[in-house]
Amino acid sequence: MHLLAIPQLAYDVPDTPANMNGGDSDTDLLLLRRGDNGYERWQSIPAPGGEDAEFFRIGDRAFLAVASIRTGSGPYRFATDSRVFEWNGSKFEGFQAFDGYAAKQWKHFRIDDEHFLALAQGVVLPGDDAENLPSRIYRWDGQRFAHFQDIESQWAYNWHAFTVDGRHFLAHADHVRPSVLYRWTGTRFEPHQELADRHGRAFAHFTADGETFLLVARLQSESVLLRWDGARFVAHQALKDPGAREFAVLEGTQGLYVVRVNFVLGTPDNPTTALNSQLYLWRERTLVEVEQFPTTGATDAAVIHEDDGTTLVAVSHSLTADLRFAARTVLYRFAG
Repeated sequence: MHLLAIPQLAYDVPDTPANMNGGDSDTDLLLLRRGDNGYERWQSIPAPGGEDAEFFRIGDRAFLAVASIRTGSGPYRFATDSRVFEWNGSKFEGFQAFDGYAAKQWKHFRIDDEHFLALAQGVVLPGDDAENLPSRIYRWDGQRFAHFQDIESQWAYNWHAFTVDGRHFLAHADHVRPSVLYRWTGTRFEPHQELADRHGRAFAHFTADGETFLLVARLQSESVLLRWDGARFVAHQALKDPGAREFAVLEGTQGLYVVRVNFVLGTPDNPTTALNSQLYLWRERTLVEVEQFPTTGATDAAVIHEDDGTTLVAVSHSLTADLRFAARTVLYRFAG
């Protein structure tokens, strides 16, 4: 089966003013199944304040982890569980719940034979950070995920695990604190270098022309492309304009492409969600913008490789142009 998981942050509440931080967050995650007419709604899973869904396997077992940022419809509760579900042969059922605070992304990754599951979380509100929690890494012990290591954070958004020159790294994005690259020592993750001073949202890496590059998405600053110099990542290219939320890397007929989706500009009280997002092509050691496409509050981009060789790109939109939550997720066919 080919499934597409779409978390939902909030439902629109009738007869209430539009507000990007409003709505009813007692939501379900949508599961769509690929059929003859494309992806169609198939199942739903209770997952309040859904920010992210991560599918992964351990041996012959299949799991779906959902990050929940909050519950309620005002006042909201950021202290809420984020859950991992396991496939039982016909549906996903609850497997393990984790204490969280404003959780935003799960990331599963492997180092040798070990499985890790990392939760990016936290939010610092004026005058109230007593309940805030650090981001956390869990390790599979053969039966469940056990707490392994805390990563200092205040307003974390994302992770990215990758290997370069045989060394394992884990990037951690934070909006308030610096975004930091951590290095696996064999027993724990230690800070290796700072990647951005603030406004961190997401990462992606790729190899081109015999070198390794790391993209750093920043919401309220220019995003950057960094280059591995053998010991650390150094500045290589600035990607103009703020607003970036996620990157996706894919191959086409002319080479390597990068999709960038943009979230919002402005402030939470006066945001602009109708933004153009970008498609870049790697050309002469530089990312060159080759196309723009319209998005509204875009939060994620996922590359889907179909059995017939078709490449699809799913782009999730969290808000409409008039700040309502009933926004569409769009599947694009990548022509290459």
